[in-house]
Order: sequence, then structure tokens, then C-alpha cells
Amino acid sequence: MHDWRGVTQRNLWLADAMLLMVAIIWGSSYAVAKQALWFYPVLGFLAIRFGLTFILLLPQLRGEGRRAIRPGLPLGLVMLGIFLCETWGVMLTSASNAAFLISLCVVFTPFVEWAMVRQRPSNLLFVACALSLVGVWLLTGGMAISLNPGDGLMLAAAVLRAVLVCLTRRLTADQQVPPLALTAVQSGVVASGCLLLGLSLPGGLPTLPQSPAFWAATLYLVAFATLFALYAQNLALGRTSATRVSLLMGSEPLFGAIIAGLWLGERLTLPEWSGGLLIMLATLGALRFGDVAAPVVGDGKAQTAHPGASVN
Repeated sequence: MHDWRGVTQRNLWLADAMLLMVAIIWGSSYAVAKQALWFYPVLGFLAIRFGLTFILLLPQLRGEGRRAIRPGLPLGLVMLGIFLCETWGVMLTSASNAAFLISLCVVFTPFVEWAMVRQRPSNLLFVACALSLVGVWLLTGGMAISLNPGDGLMLAAAVLRAVLVCLTRRLTADQQVPPLALTAVQSGVVASGCLLLGLSLPGGLPTLPQSPAFWAATLYLVAFATLFALYAQNLALGRTSATRVSLLMGSEPLFGAIIAGLWLGERLTLPEWSGGLLIMLATLGALRFGDVAAPVVGDGKAQTAHPGASVN
């Protein structure tokens, strides 16, 4: 019995450590993406990033993985909208703001579900929503009525992430859809959409960047923010509770702000920190007391920890 308890405790600590590592990686992804965008435009960057992800995950579409094609195509279109908003948003605002604002998808999810299936959120979620709105007001300098374009795009991405969570639940209900296969289809849709949009612009896309910093950032996002994150989440979900997953993953925006400060030299004022922490508190409250799954990504970010995983 003693040995069994010891093994269980080690498994729990391993799961927690891996989830915390994913939260740190996802938190760093905003600063890393911002750096990559110094060298190449948004559409080209996304086409490369998700094209590489699709190629690496293509073998997952064999056999049972083909089940992911039907739900993955519409979900991929939503994810295309998410990453267009999110990536342009992170280019136009600070990485710190981006990390805090995107986490609002957890608060928005019950309200999107309410609109879709007429299931009213609990009163606690209304409190969390009000708290998050105060947080946004403080984070954006107390001028929420005139959000800068980047903050507005991040909020739009958060709403779309909430839509993605609800659609994923609906389209994959009662189906055994492999998460890696679903991520492959979504990545293919995002890469194809960005490539088509980029080539349709006057002048098309520039030649591929030669900077090692660009390729290092892109490969980091593919290998760690997507593939490792997906593996770690799936492994951890078999060893720990959904509540622990939610609480650990809820620390992502805090790591995002810290890494943006250390790496990019971004500095938040006291009111902005207060706003960010209020958003985190609202998110953790929604995860802890509401019927909301932790956001997971195939970028490593936007489905749910219960049915599967997606991309950040």
C-alpha cells in the first residue's frame, strides 16, 4: 500500500510539473511570436508555423485519425480567425496585455454556450465576468471605451476561442476523435488559409526570412507550444484531476507578463498589474467554480482539457 501511494504521489507531481511547464511555455509564446513578427509578416509567419505543424502531424490522419477530418475543417476555420486576430493583436499591443486578455476566453465560454444551447451560467460566473471587465478596464489604462487595436483584436480572439471550445464540444460529442489528428486538420486549414490570403495580396508574400532568430522562434512554437504541450496535457490528464489542470494552466498569463518583462523589457504599471491579476482571479474562479474546462491548444491553445486538445 505504501509503495502504491508513493507511485501515485510521484505521478501527481510529474503531471503537475509538466502542466506548469506548459503554462510557462504558453506564457512565453506571446513574446516569442512578437519577436518572429519583427522578421516576417503575420500571414507568412502563420502559414509557415502551421504548415510545419501539419506536416509533422500528417501521419496522425491514418486509420482512426480520419475521424478528425469532418469536425476539424469547420473548427480549423474558427481557429484561422483566432490566430489572425491573436497574431495581429500581439503585434499591435504588448505581450503582457496579450497574455492576460486572451485568458478571458475561459470567462466568455459559459456565455457563448448560453447563446448556443440556452444553458444559463451560474451567478458566480456573472461575478467573474464583472471582475474581468474591471480588470480589462485597468489593464488598458482605464480607457476601455477606446481600446487600442491590438487589445481589441486580443478580445476578439478570446471570444473566438470561447466559440471554438463550444463548437469542439458539440462537433466531437460521442466521438473518439484523436487530439493529434484534430490538431493536424486544424493546422492544415490555418496554414492553407493564411497562404491563400498572403498570396492574394498585392505583391504576395516576401521571400522566406534568413534570420536564425525567426526560425528559432517558429520552431520553438511548433515543437514546444504545440507538440510538447499537447503531449504533456494528454499525459497529465490521466494522472491528475481536471480541477488541478485548470488551476495550473490558469497561471499562463502571469508567466506571460513576467517573461515579456524579462525578455522584451515591457513594464506594467501598478493599475495594469492590478487589472491583469483581476483577470487571472476571474479566470481561476470560472475554472474552479463554473462548468468550464481548461483551455487547451493545438497551438497548444483552444479546445478543452476534457474532450481533447488543440493548438496555441
